[in-house]
Amino acid sequence: MKHNNQVFDSVLDLVGQTPLVRLNKFTTNFKGSYLAKVESFNPGNSSKDRIALYIIEQAEKQGILKPGDTIIETTSGNTGFSIAMVSIIKGYECVLAVSSKSSADKIDMLKTMGAKVYVCPAHVSADDPRSYYQVAKRLHEEIKGSVYINQYFNELNIDAHYQSTGPEIWEQTQGEITHLVACSGTGGTISGTARYLKEQNPNIKVFGVDAFGSVIKKYHETKEFDEKEIYPYRIEGLGKNLIPSATDFDIIDEFIKVTDEDSAHTARAIAKTEGLFVGYTSGAVMQAVKQLNEQGKFKKGDRIVVIFPDHGSRYMSKIYSDKWMNEQGFFDSVNEAAENIQYIK
Repeated sequence: MKHNNQVFDSVLDLVGQTPLVRLNKFTTNFKGSYLAKVESFNPGNSSKDRIALYIIEQAEKQGILKPGDTIIETTSGNTGFSIAMVSIIKGYECVLAVSSKSSADKIDMLKTMGAKVYVCPAHVSADDPRSYYQVAKRLHEEIKGSVYINQYFNELNIDAHYQSTGPEIWEQTQGEITHLVACSGTGGTISGTARYLKEQNPNIKVFGVDAFGSVIKKYHETKEFDEKEIYPYRIEGLGKNLIPSATDFDIIDEFIKVTDEDSAHTARAIAKTEGLFVGYTSGAVMQAVKQLNEQGKFKKGDRIVVIFPDHGSRYMSKIYSDKWMNEQGFFDSVNEAAENIQYIK
């Protein structure tokens, strides 16, 4: 309950109503004008605050969640943080099965937020007993009074964004949005936002961003799950090795794939040009915009909204670490590490 504009009852009252920020420099040579929905302004620094709060409150309304119960979830980090945050305020235990691909920073943050964390190998199939999906299912069976959020297969994931992100963007652009570009992992953000926007104006074009090594783009085009598409990649929270039912494939016009390396450099470029310190998937979404421009998908007068899902602070040991970038082979003559540090002896 909000008393006035200055005082809030808890951090949960700060979820949503994130700003739309004009991109000025990175997009100088692109056609159209660009606005970023900066989701790191949520109290848990990511768009996942929206689904954590919405799904948990729906479970409370239905009497599924009772005081002292345990909430279980699979996460690459952000959803886990948001669920842990909501659990603290509402008095639930929080147990998370996390992919080993998640940065050490993210895993430390989850522990700091009081969650019990199980780190599971990233590069095993979804039905392997060690995968984070199967570990979460097993824990749900073992822990009495537990609720499994299951964001990949939960329709409420879509609904959370249909109720909040979509209407916010429509209002903030005064209905002038022509294109939405968003990453697709569980698919909840892009599906719910796009569903609302297309109900207002069916001509809005929706581009989903996928990773090389993920099955999503091919499935969208062929309705065929192709295991041969799957191989390890580094971006967290983007793409999948299974087909999440929380993705409404019919509402997305086209998918575009981006590489780990391009996305990492583009995230760094956004920080240097726009002063926005964004996460790995934000780099991926702007890399997609760059590629879509090269393909001539936008024209003068278009208003393109991109969703920046989280904050750069979650990737300090990854894309913002020169050491990590070097280890991945991401620095070359074109993309050298910037030597901006001088040590005074």
